[in-house]
Amino acid sequence: MLLSDVRPWGTAASDVLIADGKIAEVRPHVPKSAPSPGDVDGRGRLLLPSFSDVHVHLDSTRIGLPFREHTGAPGVWGMMMNDRRNWRDAEIDLPTRVAGTLEQMIARGTTRVRSYAQVDVDCKLEKFDAVVAAKEKFAGHADVQIMTFPQAGILREEGTVEYLEESLKQGADVMGGIDPSQLDRDPARHLDIVFGLAEKYQVEIDIHLHEPGELGVFSTDLVIERTRALGMQGKVTMSHAYDLGSVNEATSRRLIETFAELDIAMATVAPSTSNQLSLVQLVEAGVRIGLGEDGQRDYWSPYGNADMLDRTWQLAFTNGFRRDDHVELALAVASMGGASIMSHATPRPRGIGDRPGLAPGDRADLVLVNGETPTSAVMDRGTDRTVLHDGRVVADGLRVLAL
Repeated sequence: MLLSDVRPWGTAASDVLIADGKIAEVRPHVPKSAPSPGDVDGRGRLLLPSFSDVHVHLDSTRIGLPFREHTGAPGVWGMMMNDRRNWRDAEIDLPTRVAGTLEQMIARGTTRVRSYAQVDVDCKLEKFDAVVAAKEKFAGHADVQIMTFPQAGILREEGTVEYLEESLKQGADVMGGIDPSQLDRDPARHLDIVFGLAEKYQVEIDIHLHEPGELGVFSTDLVIERTRALGMQGKVTMSHAYDLGSVNEATSRRLIETFAELDIAMATVAPSTSNQLSLVQLVEAGVRIGLGEDGQRDYWSPYGNADMLDRTWQLAFTNGFRRDDHVELALAVASMGGASIMSHATPRPRGIGDRPGLAPGDRADLVLVNGETPTSAVMDRGTDRTVLHDGRVVADGLRVLAL
């Protein structure tokens, strides 16, 4: 396949040859009267790596359903109980809305997804099964990793551990943890279970951390301690962790340097807070950092629209980015940063000006989008998009194609 008249990362018009699911060659564009059968006319659009959503709750989505009054109470437990009271009563069954949301994500340019699947004594494996079904339905369109996730904590309700382990036996890709100090109030035991199950089933770990200030740093240090002691470098991600930059500069620097040393990744949802660790400093230190949309217009929040380009705008905005190289860094995090969390063989951005993902030999997971420059694409968020996964066109014009 030839992608003709495209502008990789906003550079000069090029023709990109795709072979065996990878970029084989990038060469200056040579105009011709009409594309050959099977080729794609880029029409001068930007060529970017496709998006990677590495923090999304497909299991709670209400994308496509009518808006409803937000009824959640403050805090993780209050929000979780609101979800429990309502998720079974949605207008459409759970497997249909999970698959529908994944389809919309793919149509808008996301071909790599790490989704949470809540597992607890209330839903048991019902939410997990719905995410598995969506993953299987769109296996040719996107790579999907599933995290078994104890949204209600691990220790508060008897039987939770057994359901988590059963999901790992059934193929969950990642073992989740959440607020080990604040929610379960026994961080050592919580993390012993998380790391123990991850070791037993040889999966990675993702810790969902909302804890504030010193408490969040305390829990993070326990994660660091276990990562080092158990030799799990490169197998742990800290998600949210949006208050780790609130303590003092020395602590922030220590955490960033330790994350880089142990290859502990970070996943952000671009929160509206000034207390997070510096995105620029994390990237420059070599930390793998990706972006996600979090909940999708669900019982937790009315936000989310299945479009990672919108969330990239939010990442740039909440970080106060104005310079083009900084806005493009947000794009790099939203695409190759997340991809490097899902596959360690994938190149990650390693500096403000690093733009990986479009060189010969890179996997042909790509998105064409209209825009004058990468920055303008983030600001305008145009809908003229063509999406490739493994070198095949899987979506065009915000519509997923049959394979």
